[in-house]
Amino acid sequence: MTLPASPLSVTELTGSHHEVGAEHGRIHRHLIERGLEVYGQLFQDFVGIRWEEARDRACHFEAQIAQGFPEILVEMNGIAWGADVDFIDILTLNCRSEIALTQASGGCSAFSLQRHGKQWLAQNWDWRHDQLDNVVALHIRGDGRPALVSIGEAGMVGKVGLNDRGIGVCLNAIRSQTCGVGLPIHIALRKILECDDMPSALAVATHDRVCSPAHFLLASAQVGNERGKAVGLEVQPGEPGRIEPRNGIVTHTNHLYAEDTPCPVHDFPRTDSRPRLRRLDTLLNDELPPDADIDEARLFGILSDHQGAPLSICRHFNPDQPAEERMETLFSVVMNLSERRLTLRHGKPCESDASLSISLS
Repeated sequence: MTLPASPLSVTELTGSHHEVGAEHGRIHRHLIERGLEVYGQLFQDFVGIRWEEARDRACHFEAQIAQGFPEILVEMNGIAWGADVDFIDILTLNCRSEIALTQASGGCSAFSLQRHGKQWLAQNWDWRHDQLDNVVALHIRGDGRPALVSIGEAGMVGKVGLNDRGIGVCLNAIRSQTCGVGLPIHIALRKILECDDMPSALAVATHDRVCSPAHFLLASAQVGNERGKAVGLEVQPGEPGRIEPRNGIVTHTNHLYAEDTPCPVHDFPRTDSRPRLRRLDTLLNDELPPDADIDEARLFGILSDHQGAPLSICRHFNPDQPAEERMETLFSVVMNLSERRLTLRHGKPCESDASLSISLS
């Protein structure tokens, strides 16, 4: 059993981007310091580079961020100031996918579900156990911006979450050697969480673009008479591939499969990605009755599935893998976008039903 060292609480951050960043850095200074150490080792394990070289690579993305989302550079400077570390260290943390994911895609299984007039998003985040205790839940209320919740890693500006406009996003990592012009993955996720509506959220992928491949599962709640909607976006420097819902469902793991992608790129997923996707499809399409009551517990049950263990949807330690590939589920999240509520299980969802629920309604 792999449990966090202590229960996770919500970090409340308010004000300008600089104020939000400074408080983030101050509150989570020790976690950020530990995260810098963890990624120093991860970069060495995955791509054979030292931290100084990773910093040099991260600097390449600063100009692209300044063009597409300059306010977030102010927030990262605030994080660095609050944590008493160098700005380039925080930039490197936030560009870690572009630096390391050519070799490591982790796991991650995500789905959207529209049922009984409600729009749901859910996923497991699978990564190295080293980062289990560096997970943070950020509740950000910025000046003149949508209130949002982001579940991610200390020192990083965004990952999985939702906002008070009913916009939510999940992430699946993709192993690929493609990297071009656009926003780094975690910067793009945060920009989506600051969007007021679905068209502006979609524009992050179609206009700003994302500099390296990933899958963003984007959804919105019902607004007025308009039903909620979801779309899978296989983002990249070119036009993203799109996966539309079937029977109100979109599923994704860690390989590219959108049809008729305008700008196809090459990926090289690990062998467990396709079996996990098939299992998600079975659980949601074949084993979840159309008239079944849907709540967080039921969806956490899907995220707790162990078929194909240890490389299952709920992913456990596998001693037979090389040390650098031993990914585990570090958190699970279920979002009810219609009610603006995010529920988190820190650690594997099968090991405890203790949850942290954050409501923006």
